[in-house]
Amino acid sequence: MTAATHSSLFPQAPESADAVLEGLDPEQREVATALHGPVCVLAGAGTGKTRAITHRIAYGVRAGILQPSSVLAVTFTNRAAGEMRGRLRQLGAQGVQARTFHSAALRQLQFFWPKAIGGSLPRLVDRKIQLVADAAAACRIRLDRGELRDVTAEIEWSKVTQTVPADYAPAVAKAGRESPRDPAEIAQIYSVYEDLKRDRAVIDFEDVLLLTVAVLQDRHDIADQVRAQYQHFVVDEYQDVSPLQQRLLELWLGDRDSLCVVGDASQTIYSFTGATPDHLLDFRTRHPGATVVKLVRDYRSTPQVVHLANGLLAQARGRAADHRLELVSQRPAGPEPVHTEYTDEPAEAEGAARRIRELVDSGVPAAEIAVLFRTNAQSETYEQALADAGVPYQLRGAERFFDRPEVRKAGVALRAAARFGGNDALLDDTVDLPSQVRAVLSGEGWNTTPPAGSGAVRERWESLAALVNLAQDVAAARPAATLADFVAELDERANAQHAPTVQGVTLASLHSAKGLEWDAVFLVGVAEGMMPITYAKTDEQIEEERRLLYVGVTRARERLYVSWSLSRTPGGRPNRRPSRFLDGLRPGSTGTVGRGGGAGTGGVERGFSGGPGHVAPRRTQRTPARCRVCGRTLTDAGEMKLMRCDGCPSDMDEGLYERLREWRADQARLSGQPAFCVFTDRTLMAIAESAPDDDRELARIPGVGMRKLNRYGADVLAICAGQEPGGDPADD
Repeated sequence: MTAATHSSLFPQAPESADAVLEGLDPEQREVATALHGPVCVLAGAGTGKTRAITHRIAYGVRAGILQPSSVLAVTFTNRAAGEMRGRLRQLGAQGVQARTFHSAALRQLQFFWPKAIGGSLPRLVDRKIQLVADAAAACRIRLDRGELRDVTAEIEWSKVTQTVPADYAPAVAKAGRESPRDPAEIAQIYSVYEDLKRDRAVIDFEDVLLLTVAVLQDRHDIADQVRAQYQHFVVDEYQDVSPLQQRLLELWLGDRDSLCVVGDASQTIYSFTGATPDHLLDFRTRHPGATVVKLVRDYRSTPQVVHLANGLLAQARGRAADHRLELVSQRPAGPEPVHTEYTDEPAEAEGAARRIRELVDSGVPAAEIAVLFRTNAQSETYEQALADAGVPYQLRGAERFFDRPEVRKAGVALRAAARFGGNDALLDDTVDLPSQVRAVLSGEGWNTTPPAGSGAVRERWESLAALVNLAQDVAAARPAATLADFVAELDERANAQHAPTVQGVTLASLHSAKGLEWDAVFLVGVAEGMMPITYAKTDEQIEEERRLLYVGVTRARERLYVSWSLSRTPGGRPNRRPSRFLDGLRPGSTGTVGRGGGAGTGGVERGFSGGPGHVAPRRTQRTPARCRVCGRTLTDAGEMKLMRCDGCPSDMDEGLYERLREWRADQARLSGQPAFCVFTDRTLMAIAESAPDDDRELARIPGVGMRKLNRYGADVLAICAGQEPGGDPADD
């Protein structure tokens, strides 16, 4: 399900610092070796950003440039932080702190609270919703369940944007945010909520950051102590940073610039929580000397999936869209995405379940399949359809694996067996680790035959089966591993929240799918009113919905299924239409497939150390061009356009070349410009040699470019296909 799932257990750490760099592509290597000054990594989906930044830290540590205890790597989820710690350990870089913003802040707050404030830190409330309900009751404002969640979310947004209750109403108006209730009422509830927390001596999740910021701002001695400890910072998913988190980061840094940030503005999907890509997009303005590295080589998805993802962003608007990255797939070709229209939602769910059943029967593991939807309310229909089809499933965002009762109970039994194995009759006939684990778990009710259907009994079996499969993986990676080693592996994974793979189809919202990947992904309910969601009104909100669909598309490695239904219920009015985001991308639809400008390419922009007022020069390093016949590095512009040496044999279709020349003469005459302004001879030769089948292949030919692709692409592809070109060239 994640990249970590596919990594081998217990790999050998690289022998040297230089060995850490082996296997990195040129741009990833640039990230890994850029250890001084501010660094900004713009990393597209599936481009190996976690690999790049963990190898960067490990290379710095192994080379003696970075002290492990002085590095703080910050990300947004415990799972991501745990995965980062695991990778660093595998690379021989133990001792580096990899934490979430809240975890790092809470640790500092607990340590410094007695010195800064006195006494012990107030209790942290797990769920603030009851406090919000009490505050609303004190204000004599009735809130139903949905309104209670919405008001709680508004309080959280206010705190991460550093908005006090008195400023809530003007802040909402300034942000163009739609308040779920009268802003004055929410401000009143927010104010009473803060009073209740003080009266009950508790703090909430956001207070952890706010209080840490306050302590570091007010106590310079404590700030100096923190800065003496941490001297090098790495921030992952930087597009999701809130103003409050950015302020905390600035206080950690002080006047230093040893900072590396990683992000992708096209994956900003949490603005409702206060996240903003502005900090990422403005990084070069705040740090003129920054090195900027762009990662666009997509190692996750097939060219067909990447083509659809790029097409979605090519239609985008706004600031994030202007900084989009055009992905280039590094994988072999796969099947085209499947677009399917259904009469109603139950038919759509049944159709998806039927296809999933076929995939599972053909050998695709259920754990490598996901159904992604816009809202959690859509889940129930698909749960029922999968159960009817006899397909196991798991709900993403439900109880965490290591918190499940059956897993906790199994852990106790395995720990006891590891300690007293010699006296346990269950283990008398076992010969290796997998058989020992199977024997212990059989005492917990597990057997080799899964129960029929779905529900709690099946979920319990799947949890125990995941432990059995993990034991087999551990034994394969380390044949001498004992039951005690396996228990230690479980403890380590529990601390990192690195759960073993559960053999069931994942059902998840698009938001909760961020950071994950599967072999086959079903994007369901991709219709107007759901994608974009009905309440997305402004241009900014619509564009965030587009980015959310982009995140969903880029979760797929090989197979992608996109579907929508014309009505909600059987027999209902068929008044729905496919999402506008699919216009020009799904078969039979019309729309703008792409537009010129703004698309990023891979490469490096070096930092500039000029003074204030100077503009940093743009310098880009690209992978060397090589002859596609003999492999020699090409330096001549003409040879680079042909992608071969002049002396190497040409496989050009002479007839195609002549037809292209005749067409070019007609275009030049119609537009009143020289023929070479349409395409040069070299470009026509390159087209005749490669005979592209689609826009993607044509765009790869040097000398085409996005503007000429939009203007002449349809005609050129028609000629290459042996057809007559149609129509005059489009206006610029």
